[in-house]
Amino acid sequence: MDEVTTIVVTKFHPASLVRELADLGVTDFGESRHQEASVKASELADLDATWHFVGQVQSKKARQIRQYARVIHSVDRESLVRAWESLESDGTEQQTDVFLQINLTDDPARGGVLPANLEALADHVANLAGVTLLGVMAVAPLDEEPRRAFSYVRELSERLLRSHPDAVAISMGMSGDFVEAIAEGATHLRIGTAITGNRPPRD
Repeated sequence: MDEVTTIVVTKFHPASLVRELADLGVTDFGESRHQEASVKASELADLDATWHFVGQVQSKKARQIRQYARVIHSVDRESLVRAWESLESDGTEQQTDVFLQINLTDDPARGGVLPANLEALADHVANLAGVTLLGVMAVAPLDEEPRRAFSYVRELSERLLRSHPDAVAISMGMSGDFVEAIAEGATHLRIGTAITGNRPPRD
């Protein structure tokens, strides 16, 4: 996969900015808070936009997020899979593409599946109706050189491909490290401030 998809992360920015970016040709938008994302997606339903959910997914919100997010970058545990397994297969739920988020730190609060458990989680996700496993996602640790971290993600991706050959995508790289991410094979970048500027102050 040679093409790189840039997702413009619009967290805390108003819907008006999303509309301006759409007028400039942007089609992929990222949000990380369900409450904000659902309102924004509803308000901008007339746009030809693909919404990416890039934040941690609460199991109790997993079904709701699938109602507007075409792509979810942060699947990291089996409880999310179980939440989606309970959906009635009536043909009305949105087809959803997902990435498996890998935790590259020792801090479980940062979210992500441990590398050792990646393939088992992939097996569960691959069996879900209405869900397509795109590949892996990761955030470079703050205390590590980004390219080294991204090289490891690429290695894990290549390992996963042995059992899931269609999971070719890699979501990694943000405003401060997207150059290193592209060098290590990123297919999806999650860019916020480098495109939108600083986030506006919250009320």
